[in-house]
Amino acid sequence: MPDLRPVFYVSDGTGITAETIGHSLLTQFADVRFVTDRIPFVDTAEKARAAADEIRQAGIDHGFRPVVVNSCVDPALNAILAESGALMLDVFAPFIEPLERELNMQRQSQVGRAHGMVDFDAYHRRINAMNYALAHDDGVSMDYSEADLILVGVSRAGKTPTCVYLALHHGVRAANYPLTEDDLDGDRLPAKLRPHRHKLFGLTIDPVRLQQIRQERRPNSRYAQLDTCKREVAAAEEMLRNEGIQMLSTTHASIEEISSRVLEVLGLNREMF
Repeated sequence: MPDLRPVFYVSDGTGITAETIGHSLLTQFADVRFVTDRIPFVDTAEKARAAADEIRQAGIDHGFRPVVVNSCVDPALNAILAESGALMLDVFAPFIEPLERELNMQRQSQVGRAHGMVDFDAYHRRINAMNYALAHDDGVSMDYSEADLILVGVSRAGKTPTCVYLALHHGVRAANYPLTEDDLDGDRLPAKLRPHRHKLFGLTIDPVRLQQIRQERRPNSRYAQLDTCKREVAAAEEMLRNEGIQMLSTTHASIEEISSRVLEVLGLNREMF
């Protein structure tokens, strides 16, 4: 397909850093169609040559010069990758030299440091937070004494993926509580949530989008009917407003956006892993 520009995220580690930065860059060019691929663990000359061959061939197949977003730290490997003829974007290059001057020291190039297990305490916080999120998903366990935050909303509003993201990337112990029809029949927060009001954040969603999501999960059920979705969303939003709980629509928001907003509103300043 000659109208697609090939882009490769190449790394001597997982490639997560290169892909994250590269994706952010590509979103600035909405009128260009890209086809992307990640080539991780390019940590030997042999692997670099194989990657260069693959990148070069992609340029021939698509009829465009490939773009490589690269986070390899070994200059020798980078030189081999550059033989592909691609536009090489080194994610570290713009920042390393100014930092070396400011800190008056040379960088210590080490493969995989960005996403390796460098800080064991931080790693275990993430694992514990993930276990907590899974154990407190959809009201499975409702002992919220150790929760950093509790997401509240109707079923399929995006609570679970947001909790998992917060645990994995911020080490936050995030629980979530699904508002059922019984909960929504009342005009107050469920009794189990009231003692934890300061930890609550509401997620809502457009009823039409909710109906589409529920239809995929339980086709042609009462649960997935548009009238049901409209009624539940309206009741949930009214309850949260009456209780003074801040909320955010997940209809057009990414998990990253939702998570950042939740952390900001609840005053949780957590480093991103």
